[in-house]
Amino acid sequence: MLVSPSGPTNPERLDRGLELLAEWGLRAVPGPHAYARDGYLAGTDADRAADLNAAFADPRIRGVLCTRGGYGAQRMVDAIDMAAVRHDPKVVAGFSDITALQFALWRGARLAAVHGPGLAWRDERTPAASAESLRSALMSTDPVTIKAVETEETAGVRVPGSAAGPLLGGNLCLITSSIGTADMPDLTGAVLLVEEVQEPLYKIDRMLTHLRRAGALDGLAGVALGQFTDCSDDWGTGLTTMLLERLGDLGVPVLGGLPIGHGPGQLSVPVGAPATLDATAGVLTVEAAVG
Repeated sequence: MLVSPSGPTNPERLDRGLELLAEWGLRAVPGPHAYARDGYLAGTDADRAADLNAAFADPRIRGVLCTRGGYGAQRMVDAIDMAAVRHDPKVVAGFSDITALQFALWRGARLAAVHGPGLAWRDERTPAASAESLRSALMSTDPVTIKAVETEETAGVRVPGSAAGPLLGGNLCLITSSIGTADMPDLTGAVLLVEEVQEPLYKIDRMLTHLRRAGALDGLAGVALGQFTDCSDDWGTGLTTMLLERLGDLGVPVLGGLPIGHGPGQLSVPVGAPATLDATAGVLTVEAAVG
């Protein structure tokens, strides 16, 4: 089932996503409110939650694919029927604002999910390799391996070493805005995944500093840095310098350059699944979210 837990979707882009799913041999059903619009939300909170609960309760539905991010998931996650999620676990895919939904599902049902593109598909940003990465993450039980790419914005951020633990996280704004809620996971022993889009460096610094001061990063096993897309710098600090300054002294391996996030060529990766981060070799390996 295709659902829109956050912002309203683009029908033409969703048509392209439906084409992809059909090519993979999947039968996709848009949720009743998948195309809804209520300002910057994809319908009312009750309607968006109803679509998710309908998907979780229907034994014929084996995957719940979000059309896009935007904003709104945090407004309705408390209405999710976690008993239904636990009774019949299904893979949930999305990213950006969907980090809030994936945090809630991890808290309420320990459900592993897939951090990957929404099904309102843009071939120019997510070409064939992105599509294959999402297909594999959804339909294969093989581990997912992602290698650092030298041309990514965060490629220069690296603290050598290796770590193992559940991969948790996603979009930095949503991680930070989860502090103080029931959904903020205990990151002790976890590999933290972080990516961001269209934020100035001082705001990224502020969010990372907030996480540090709140104690959220205490006991981390490692940090996996995805794409920091269109993040501006008006003072010449530099993204690499700032990230190393905020993360390099945590005493854990840090690996940047991973093509995970809002940038071109986005790849998909399970979250909530066991992971191994080898910052020395530049590789993140995560067990499948499906079984």
